Amino acid sequence: SIPPLAAHIQTSRALMVISLLLGFFGIIVSVVGMKCTKVGEEDPVTKSRIAVAGGVLFVLSGLCTLAAVSLYATQVTYEFFRESTVPINARYEFGSALFIGWGAASLTVLGGSLLCCSCPAKERRGQQYYRQSQPSTAREYV
Repeated sequence: SIPPLAAHIQTSRALMVISLLLGFFGIIVSVVGMKCTKVGEEDPVTKSRIAVAGGVLFVLSGLCTLAAVSLYATQVTYEFFRESTVPINARYEFGSALFIGWGAASLTVLGGSLLCCSCPAKERRGQQYYRQSQPSTAREYV
């Protein structure tokens, strides 16, 4: 029989799965909310609100990743400095995966924050902006 995993490992695993799901749904919602896509509403204000919702999902995903990696790092630090019979050279230390996790969490929160900043200003809400294209006869040939 396989012994059960420690509680901090199970918690970190659950947080990472939640983070992956939030990130996946954040990608889908953000793509729908981009101005360059023709999916969903054509109203720019509605599109920007959808993009903000995607940004919120990314921020939550980054925070779940940050919590999972930091929880595991805290446990590694606790085990390293605890008095035990395990020699120092056989104890766990911070690996590159922890630093990659912190970097990924930081970039995900930063990207989600930038998406959240795409919300239109209060005075511009309700107004619609349309691009005016030039007629083909207005082109100059040089």
